[in-house]
Amino acid sequence: MHTYRRKFPRLLLLAGLSPGLAAAQSPAEWKQVLERLERLEQQNQALRNEVRALQQQMAAAPIPPTPHAAQETLEIHGRRIEELAQVKVEASNRLPLRVTGMALFNSYWNSSSSGSDYPTTAPLSARSFGGATLRQSMIGLEFQGPETVWGGKVRGSLNMDFFAGTGAALNSLFRIRTAAIELDWKSRSFLVGQEKPIFSPRDPASLAQVGVSPLTGAGNLWLWQPQARFEQRFTLGEQTALRAQVGLFQTSETSASLPSPFEPTLAPRRPALQGRFELSRTFGETARIEIAPGFHTSSTHVAGDSVPSDLVSVDWLATPWRRLEFTGIFFSGRNLANLGTGLRQGFTVLGDREAIPVHARGGWAQLAFEATRRLRFHFFAGQHDDRNSDLLFRGGAIAKNQAYGANFFYRLAPNVVMSLEAAQVRTTYIGSGNRLNRHYDLAFAYLF
Repeated sequence: MHTYRRKFPRLLLLAGLSPGLAAAQSPAEWKQVLERLERLEQQNQALRNEVRALQQQMAAAPIPPTPHAAQETLEIHGRRIEELAQVKVEASNRLPLRVTGMALFNSYWNSSSSGSDYPTTAPLSARSFGGATLRQSMIGLEFQGPETVWGGKVRGSLNMDFFAGTGAALNSLFRIRTAAIELDWKSRSFLVGQEKPIFSPRDPASLAQVGVSPLTGAGNLWLWQPQARFEQRFTLGEQTALRAQVGLFQTSETSASLPSPFEPTLAPRRPALQGRFELSRTFGETARIEIAPGFHTSSTHVAGDSVPSDLVSVDWLATPWRRLEFTGIFFSGRNLANLGTGLRQGFTVLGDREAIPVHARGGWAQLAFEATRRLRFHFFAGQHDDRNSDLLFRGGAIAKNQAYGANFFYRLAPNVVMSLEAAQVRTTYIGSGNRLNRHYDLAFAYLF
């Protein structure tokens, strides 16, 4: 560019003097002048090419924006984000639901069963029993609404199955499993719905026992009941967090067995106060640990008496390696039949007007190992142990119920899973000794 500016005045001077030079010079000198002009024209063309190349380089180079231009860019991006958000809300309003679920086929065999697909306790007297069913299939609806009060989001779910039926062709009935309506903010949420007890959110993995939670009656307190809970989340650093949950849970008192003369005196449901406080920490990219103490407190009204129901618990998750996971829960308390233990021994009625709680402790644990992306193994065990001295006046009382087994999930296709499970339930009866049921199950699940 600078070379072009130095040569351009010379061209102008030559053009201004050319009339006088034409009159004073000979033809030979004219030839030299023409040759010089031709060379100058070639140089001029070369300069134009050079200028054009420089202009192209300057156009391709980034130019730092001015503050005003940067502000305009931010405003344009903000308007685009608002337009996309509005389009998302409109689309959600037109089609707010997402259908989920599982078509589940089970073929099973029990060594000792009174007719149940998967007995949670081993019966005193029974025979071998087998069959096949699809009534553990599930269907669910999920929705996520637009922004709501104070900048939060609303979302909900409804999950059902066919387990209320008997498995006959004309008797497969829908049953509500879980449902929730949740308001979710950045660090807190509020939920109303039907879920597991607040202090017991985890479940072992099984496709054999889906109609009720796996290890029912053997350490998994699972009963899905109406509840309202509040959750507050705290960040305690880059890798540590605390999640606190507290709420009201509706118990199911009719889960407890009692002599028939006292059945009219039993209040069928009561409110319970429950809570759970989960401390979690991550290590690197995949390692993680969660530990959560919890509690439950309520009362049962029966036979003109008030029977306390309370519990303390601790549940955990440990993932030392991305392919290995260890989960479980331990609890200790009294009068726990209203939470879905499966043993139905929450209290014992003494005389006409006195009822005492049955003390219990137990829990379950599971080790999961992911062998490949398609194959995953689960090893599990659980126990529910009632205090024998609280059961002396009950006929056919269960002192202890244990379950243990293993299964694997193999993904035949992205949404098709095959599972084979082998498990045992060992039940100890006061005065009658041990009973054992072996259960084998082959399952195919189509996920949608």
